[in-house]
Amino acid sequence: MDHSLPYLPLLRTGHWFSTLPATLQEVLLNSASLRRLQGGERLFHRGDQPCGLYAVVEGAMRVGAVSVSGKEALLTLVEPPYWFGEISLFDGQPRTHDAFAEGPTVLLHVSQSALTSLLDQHPTYWRDFALLMSQKLRLAFIALEQISLLPAAPRLAQRLLMIADNYGEGDPRRVLHLAQEQLALMLAISRQTTNQILKELQAQGIVRLTYGEIEIVDLQRLREVAQVP
Repeated sequence: MDHSLPYLPLLRTGHWFSTLPATLQEVLLNSASLRRLQGGERLFHRGDQPCGLYAVVEGAMRVGAVSVSGKEALLTLVEPPYWFGEISLFDGQPRTHDAFAEGPTVLLHVSQSALTSLLDQHPTYWRDFALLMSQKLRLAFIALEQISLLPAAPRLAQRLLMIADNYGEGDPRRVLHLAQEQLALMLAISRQTTNQILKELQAQGIVRLTYGEIEIVDLQRLREVAQVP
């Protein structure tokens, strides 16, 4: 626990971890080991065997997939204190996507064996992990709805709002460490279209663009573009 204890205040800013029973928080920290990755280093590939649950405590992780032809689909870019990897905990099946470090990154890792042992002893904790997965499922349904119903501009605005809220985990932030190309991959729209929409938002004073960053200047107007009540 000594190596993970300094990250406890950060983890408690996350919605999921902060709502866990104190005993479960303690067990996860006691069971966790530190994993350090360099930028671009792989954590796991789609098809890899389950290896447990991770929390991003420094840096960022890129989760997606690459086709046989080399085309990339970027599902999400997550920052502290985001937890991921729970799907394979439930079904014991191989990893569904690839996970790479976006830059120098530190993770807390709770192994699959430690988690299954914990849940065998305390089956009531399954509900807590189910809540983590249901939160991701809810966001996935929202993203599918956006693709089906929204034009590119409001869809982009909604994704910026989701990233600013760290997908429901952690404190909201206004400066997003996100390249335009990454945003385009997340939304499955062209780099040119993404750039055009962002420049229009910047011209309206809604965002400010710098290299590798998007700053939200006017949150309310961004919500209006996103068609969020």
